[in-house]
Amino acid sequence: MMAERSHGTTIERSAIRVVVADDHPVFRSGLRTMVEEAPDLELVGEARDGQEALDLCRASPPDVVLMDLRMPNTSGVAATAALSEELPSVRVLMLTMLQDDTSLVAALRAGARGYVLKGAAPEEILRAVRAVAAGQAIFDLELADRLPALVTRGRRPYPFPELSRRERDVLELLAAGHSNVTIAAELGLSEKTVRNNVSAILVKMRAADRPAAIIRAREAGIAAPPRDAQSLE
Repeated sequence: MMAERSHGTTIERSAIRVVVADDHPVFRSGLRTMVEEAPDLELVGEARDGQEALDLCRASPPDVVLMDLRMPNTSGVAATAALSEELPSVRVLMLTMLQDDTSLVAALRAGARGYVLKGAAPEEILRAVRAVAAGQAIFDLELADRLPALVTRGRRPYPFPELSRRERDVLELLAAGHSNVTIAAELGLSEKTVRNNVSAILVKMRAADRPAAIIRAREAGIAAPPRDAQSLE
């Protein structure tokens, strides 16, 4: 507990309870130290993947989860979506290296309250944690500048209305150049399920093959290939 004095009266208020979720041990250790040294934060626990983060939150709900977007087993996006359903009072601050629009939109759809890049200074991350805990939405400045365009694009009729919501999510990652393995990790699905979704997408889009579907999706403005995108193979 923390104490603050007002008009001669001591008022007790709880520290912000935080769960740290990142699969990289060195970065996770740095986040843990940052949280432990902040006088107004309390570390609930740390997780190596999305499933461990979910288990921690279910056992002892925190105020904020510092969540890596891409982790093995259950991804940060999948874990965020599950938390939004099960524990809506737990706010997720996505902390990631990924700057592409597809990842940002996926995090927002899952229910993330903030999106900050891992290159941010510790004081910026702490400020973001406090803002999210207070109910605010916070984004990296460079990404925030792109949000209006993303919101406007989201209001247009979807170019392939025959696709289901899950198929749309798969197509967006497909169009961004991600492999089935990466798509499965991002969406918390099995590779078999992703393959089945890709097959259904090809049929519904009347695309001859995967590259044809990617080209059609990009021409429709669904996603631009990231700088490290794989080929269309």
